[in-house]
Amino acid sequence: MIPHSILKANLKMNDKTEAKRVLILSASIGTGHVRAGDAIKEALTAIEPEVRVRHEDALEFANPPFRKLWKKSYSDLVNNAPELLGLLYDHAERVWPKDDHGLAIERWNSGSLIKLATSYQPDVVVCTHPMPADMISWLLCKNRIAAQHAIVLTDFDSNPMWLCQHYSHYFVALDETLEHLCHIGYDRERITVSGIPVDPLFAQKKDKQTMLKKHGLAPDRDTLLLSAGGLGMGPVEPILSSLMQLKSEVQIVAVCGQNQELKARLESLAKKHFAESNTVVKILGFSKEMDELMTAADLIVGKPGGLTLSEAMVKGLPFVIVNPVPGQEERNSDHLLEAGAAIRCNTVGALGFKIDSLLQDRARLQYMKQNALNFAHPDAANIIVHKVRALSELKTKSAVHPINHKCENIFGLPKLTNRN
Repeated sequence: MIPHSILKANLKMNDKTEAKRVLILSASIGTGHVRAGDAIKEALTAIEPEVRVRHEDALEFANPPFRKLWKKSYSDLVNNAPELLGLLYDHAERVWPKDDHGLAIERWNSGSLIKLATSYQPDVVVCTHPMPADMISWLLCKNRIAAQHAIVLTDFDSNPMWLCQHYSHYFVALDETLEHLCHIGYDRERITVSGIPVDPLFAQKKDKQTMLKKHGLAPDRDTLLLSAGGLGMGPVEPILSSLMQLKSEVQIVAVCGQNQELKARLESLAKKHFAESNTVVKILGFSKEMDELMTAADLIVGKPGGLTLSEAMVKGLPFVIVNPVPGQEERNSDHLLEAGAAIRCNTVGALGFKIDSLLQDRARLQYMKQNALNFAHPDAANIIVHKVRALSELKTKSAVHPINHKCENIFGLPKLTNRN
């Protein structure tokens, strides 16, 4: 173990001879956490080109069996047992907060990530997923690194898995989330309501008619964007079947993410029902032009993940939420419905009716578009980056969560005192 005094001395030396170092850690459980990390990196390098920024997917540093278990468990639960995912979420609410760190199995299976953090010696670590956030908190607890610890929540509510004992700053999406963290003991001065960071492309103004033409879409039809998320999950086929039975003359762009099997099934479905459908359907795989497709669209239908919702809001695009996964997605849905920027359909069979009704009420649709823009945080990445730059100048250690945390001696290391 490298003594904390040596690390601190090295950091002081780096202040004089090297650019600041920022380590961004995400995790590819879905794609939203990684996209948030990318947005922060892009904003930081644009504002301060000399800073040394490294963005890593924490799961890529885990043991292969552990990495596979994380990814497969999540996708299996979303596709086959979403109710169980909701039960696990509710269980976490009951057993947290607690005064120790998270799962020891994560630390035992992430030796390479620990080596990265201790060898890179960052001035600031920014985490967009709970797993690396807990890892960094634990390393700070054991004096293995000397860095500021910034945690960026990528959903609208604070799942207890995000709670860390050692942190410098939290970035959250809503005032309500800030108040919740303060209520359970977090320092108000160390929390910023930034919104969820999205790629700066989404904040760029683009002409709708130009985007429709670029992507081969008709200018005289309403456009529905069906998003299956980056991994192509959820009941996308029955949703598309229902959309193809709309009475309104619409065109549908279905984006399947990285799921090539889903893309093939949707293409087969669209071809099968082409003659009897009133809709035009375009099936895409993974797209790097979601900002353009959102510009062209009138409604987005799909999974209410934190990043997708935030991107849509920046584009002023109302959301049609279908069967959200219990837990975080349901909570995301609640906030969007409360803001008047979404409608929710709990049964696929009624989806066509609800969308037809909305498309026929142009005043309501326009009202929802404005509500989406009001709810948006297009500057979230820049807000985070400015605070991260300020954190990098601090010489004080990361704060300790005020719960009675005692820096437990899990691995037989020398007894250490709390950070202040």
